[in-house]
Amino acid sequence: MRSTSDDTIRTRRTVKAAAALLAGALALSATACSSDDDKSGGSDSSTGTKESGSTLTLPKLDGTTLEVAAVWTGTEQANFKKVLAEFEKRTGAKITFVPAQDPIINFLGSKIAGGSPPDVAMLPQPGAIKQAADKGWAKPLGAEAQAELAKNYSQGWQDIGKVGGKQYGVYYKAANKSLVWYNAKVFENAGAAEPKTWKDLLATAQTVYDSGVTPFSIGGADGWTLTDWFENVYLSQAGPEKYDQLAQHKIKWTDPSVKEALTTLAQIWGKKDWVAGGAKGALQTEFPASVTQTFTGGDQPKAAMVYEGDFVQVNIADTKSKVGTDAKVFPFPTVGATAPVVSGGDAAVILKDSKGAQALATFLASPDAAEIQAKLGGYLSPNKSVDISVYPNQVQQTIAKALIAAGDDFRFDMSDQAPQAFGGTPGKGEWKDLQDFLKNPTNVAGTQAKLESDAATAYGN
Repeated sequence: MRSTSDDTIRTRRTVKAAAALLAGALALSATACSSDDDKSGGSDSSTGTKESGSTLTLPKLDGTTLEVAAVWTGTEQANFKKVLAEFEKRTGAKITFVPAQDPIINFLGSKIAGGSPPDVAMLPQPGAIKQAADKGWAKPLGAEAQAELAKNYSQGWQDIGKVGGKQYGVYYKAANKSLVWYNAKVFENAGAAEPKTWKDLLATAQTVYDSGVTPFSIGGADGWTLTDWFENVYLSQAGPEKYDQLAQHKIKWTDPSVKEALTTLAQIWGKKDWVAGGAKGALQTEFPASVTQTFTGGDQPKAAMVYEGDFVQVNIADTKSKVGTDAKVFPFPTVGATAPVVSGGDAAVILKDSKGAQALATFLASPDAAEIQAKLGGYLSPNKSVDISVYPNQVQQTIAKALIAAGDDFRFDMSDQAPQAFGGTPGKGEWKDLQDFLKNPTNVAGTQAKLESDAATAYGN
């Protein structure tokens, strides 16, 4: 395992490299452990077919039926189905998309208990992959899928899909969760500038407010958005070593560093006039609506800014606003010594081992699959073999370049690393505790105590 000091050095170097690509927007750092790949499994594709211009050969799967489960909805689901349709075209298999509820690990548990698990599931947390592997639900990837991963992914992205040295996950989708999107017309009318620091962000928010528009839209009905807010503030303010320690519960949530981060968040969350609908309204606003209400209503939207990852573009596409002109983006401002750089992702995991399931995992590890969805927008791939030019706009291309340039250096979403009960369950754990904090941002000590109690229960320490 890489030492924390090595990771810190890599983090600083990556931040500088990414700054050149997105004005400091994206640099990713990671703690990932390397281990030997499991070489078992795989399918015989000697009689398969290869698409023109592709190096990937897929087996003929006529008569094969597969189910793929994911929590994706709306445009994101529709775009992913186009990827699955290409697999069907090239293999002859038939795939059914199974809409899953969050948390998906609970959904899968009920399916497995009923004897009808999907063949493949898209899992959004490393913690969920570990849980699926520990329970014996997940099946290791075969040799062909692993070979495709080795060819197309940095070691770090391979490693976070491993449990106990075996490769279980293909990180098909990534996310840069250190971006703030804004309504360009509102900023222009207010004379507001893109902020570089947290202090600048507060000043920009006041300028926007003085112009007659509420500064922030927050999708507080979805607790995961609030964990992302916290993680960006905490990583920048407390630093990567503390971030890793808190992610592993090696320090308590009652630590002074958590108090400092919550107090900083309260500078925005505690100003009800700065949040669309106030705390009550924010807690009733789901993530998609938090985006669309920022980019509808002309120069008088419900809010001027919305924080979240590159995937915000999917929801902006549901409005008349255009990314790069009406909707622009800046890096999450520096709160401490360096800009925060947080990533997330979704991994394909096999639950029913078969020639078809292994072939689908191999396909999802290839640039052939990723480039289909990349062209459609609102999607980011950690696959370094994807042609950057296929992304539909300059903003997305720049974000994608920065992700690939970061190589192994990325810090993964903290709540996604936590046990599901703490970091990934609606109405419980960190999601609920931060929703309560949004409701009452003066209760810093009480929020810390509740977070620590819930974390101790979930981590078992």
